Amino acid sequence: MRTPTEMIVGLVLCPCGLLLTLTGTLAPSWRQVSLIPEQPVDVVWEQGIWDICRERQSTHDRLCGQADELGYFDQVPVRIAQGLMPSSLVVALVGFVVASLGVRCWQPEPRHLVAGVAGLVLLLSGLMSLVPSSWYTQELWALPAPPGSTLSVGYSLVLSYLGSCMEILGGLALALSFHHCCKECRTPKLPPSPVTEAGSCSNRAYSNPWDVLEDEQDRHHWGSSPPCDSDL
Repeated sequence: MRTPTEMIVGLVLCPCGLLLTLTGTLAPSWRQVSLIPEQPVDVVWEQGIWDICRERQSTHDRLCGQADELGYFDQVPVRIAQGLMPSSLVVALVGFVVASLGVRCWQPEPRHLVAGVAGLVLLLSGLMSLVPSSWYTQELWALPAPPGSTLSVGYSLVLSYLGSCMEILGGLALALSFHHCCKECRTPKLPPSPVTEAGSCSNRAYSNPWDVLEDEQDRHHWGSSPPCDSDL
């Protein structure tokens, strides 16, 4: 049996989304702060949900572990992201393991019910990472920053968005496996046909050791021959 298309789509999108979400969670570049007063023009601060890095673009010198003097990590969107993003990764790993068990893994046919459950788990994982990404984007210009500086979206936030969307799409694709489960439940299981049973019985041959036509042939032979003198 061929693997259904929705399962193939789900298994392609979900690992890609998991990788992008992992990169967005670990990389410290959710927001970039440039043109900071009393700092060189080429100095850029890259703020993530775990660390703050200072980079000088002219020399590409990068120094992480900067002190949080403005209370950036104490803001609610950042703290929510610190809790939901790792949780989303754990849920995605669980969903991917369940999906590998349901999509023709060590078996001739896929398990549609298991694949559908895995799709729901991966859909939940995508939503868990999409919520903090959206909230952070909405509050990006309201988070503490040096006065007069320029704020922009970092690449980690973009990767988190893309990873969340890919996990949601992959989870929806796997969740379509429930449709096959419904079709299997609605299809009645018919008993074996009696014609088939009769046909199998008719294949058995029966041989009679006695020749039933022998007497008929003898009678025909004696009836057709002329009478002898003794019969007269």
